[in-house]
Amino acid sequence: MRTTFTLDRQLAEQARQMNINLSAAARAGVREAVCAALVRKDRDAYRDHPEQPDPFWEGAEAWGEE
Repeated sequence: MRTTFTLDRQLAEQARQMNINLSAAARAGVREAVCAALVRKDRDAYRDHPEQPDPFWEGAEAWGEE
């Protein structure tokens, strides 16, 4: 997908001087932002709906009775 965004002129010039690929940097930044948002979403869901003890598992054994 192609998209357009606005970048501060000075920051763009610094990136150019440092040979930073703006497309790759933008992809990495968006990927990082999405991952961070997913972490927040998961943390919020756990906070809003924490795990509760389940009586089923109290009697279950991982390896069975010996």
